[in-house]
Amino acid sequence: MMRLLALAAVLLALGAGAARGAAVAPLPSSVAKQLKAGGYWHQGCPVALSGLRLLTVDYRDFAGRSATGQLVVNARAAHPLVRVFRRLYALHFPIRRMNVLPLDGDVTQSFSCRQAVPSPCVGGSGTGSWSMHAYGLAVDINPRENPYVGCGQSRDPATRRYFDRSIHRRGMVTTRAIGAFRSVGWGWGGSWTGDTKDYMHFSSTGH
Repeated sequence: MMRLLALAAVLLALGAGAARGAAVAPLPSSVAKQLKAGGYWHQGCPVALSGLRLLTVDYRDFAGRSATGQLVVNARAAHPLVRVFRRLYALHFPIRRMNVLPLDGDVTQSFSCRQAVPSPCVGGSGTGSWSMHAYGLAVDINPRENPYVGCGQSRDPATRRYFDRSIHRRGMVTTRAIGAFRSVGWGWGGSWTGDTKDYMHFSSTGH
């Protein structure tokens, strides 16, 4: 009896670190309308709306509390990303907020039918090539704490205090967070060679 009680206590402790829930669903018409109205999807995008899924997952906010967020992702990435976010939850990795649309500058999100953004070294607004976000095969994590930098600058002055990656601050990507994405074969923009680093960016190709 004592052994059974001890085993139950261990299982309860393990369960406390795991995400409470996650769901993958076809894209609801209400979300499709939001994407179209906001210009995040339009005719000519490299993935059809039918190829996207609504991913609902639990995460830890910056106060350590459990919260629920949603991302629009490519159908083939949905279930691997469930595993990623369950690992991040178990690691107590903090996410400021997560939303289908980037409501402000510090929202973790995925799908956006747009061109890849040029390095801050170069400037400009587009590269002429689709971003991996346009396929729903990329996720940006805590963009303010994990800026896109190049040649010692970024597009958001508020991110400067996060340039020095040797000083860890809440919300900055950790080696364990990188490992969570690598476990499903995704690469990290912070490991790019050269002066340009996209610390927020994870994608199926690493680009």
